[in-house]
Amino acid sequence: MKILKHIALRIVMLTIILLSTSLIYTKYFYESDLQEHSPIINTIRELPIETDILYVGESSNLMYAEDDADKRTISKMIAGYYPSLTIRDLTKQASHAGIFKSFLRAIPKEKNIKTVVLTLNLRSFGAGWIHSGLETPLRKNTVLLSDQHPIIKRFLLSFKGYDNDDEQIRDHAMKRQWKVDFLDFPYPVKYTNVVDWDEAMAASGKRDAEGKLDSITDLACHYIKAFAFQIDTLTNPRIQDFNEIIELAEERGWNLVLNLLGEDLEKANSLVGKDLTFLMDQNYALLLDYFKRKGILVVDNYRAVSTPYFIDQDWTTEHYTEEGRKIVARNVSEALEELHKGAFVSPDK
Repeated sequence: MKILKHIALRIVMLTIILLSTSLIYTKYFYESDLQEHSPIINTIRELPIETDILYVGESSNLMYAEDDADKRTISKMIAGYYPSLTIRDLTKQASHAGIFKSFLRAIPKEKNIKTVVLTLNLRSFGAGWIHSGLETPLRKNTVLLSDQHPIIKRFLLSFKGYDNDDEQIRDHAMKRQWKVDFLDFPYPVKYTNVVDWDEAMAASGKRDAEGKLDSITDLACHYIKAFAFQIDTLTNPRIQDFNEIIELAEERGWNLVLNLLGEDLEKANSLVGKDLTFLMDQNYALLLDYFKRKGILVVDNYRAVSTPYFIDQDWTTEHYTEEGRKIVARNVSEALEELHKGAFVSPDK
């Protein structure tokens, strides 16, 4: 009997200690941790109770050319078409659907959001982005946004209870996927995986006195590694991320709109050729069909932006000049008329 009482006393004391620790952490330390590791919480908290349109995106929303006369973000350009509506954005560079869903889940249920416009970036479905070295810090920044108790989230953060593979492991996974993923074409091709294709492109290019690839060849290789893939809707993690966002939107009563970003198809074709643009077009068509069959409105900007309107001419990005952002914003705004009838106003008027 004494032993049972002793054990019970220890259990009670341990419970008291845990509860006290939890209360102290929640009251005095949780907020500072939240500000340090998940500062986007401030933008989430500042969303008006009544928000008509929430634009969720990555660097494509923020970037502009230095000589742009109009340096507004895409989301602010959209707001210009709807002056009577309350429009806000959640934007974090390098983010993808897996990160966006954490942001959206963190929105308090009392926030009444009518429409969520979400960036749909073709590159984010490829191995280069899925296994990016930026993934660990991005995942770390979402730990404290979950709806678990603060002390549990703190333990997860402290003991790396999230996707925290180091860059070496991610790099290995990326290169392995480039090697083992078979590229299936309906016609004969020389290369059926990214590694062989990339190496052949590098070998055929020019090199400087130090043996480094010239910039054009290097860019062609980057295009191959960024876009030479075929989406499998059963295994691609981004598909699962978007499916979870669709479910969340249904639960919250949000209209969900996907903004399929424009890619520099002209440059992809000129640098690499029709084999690469075939894969890009194939993935584009698959995504368009997949989400439309789920009843999701997709704004198709895939071919809308031409080469001169891309800021980065030496990398694979969806960063647009003023004219490029205006094209994307206009197309999204016109599509939103279907959901917000009577609110559209042409900025010219």
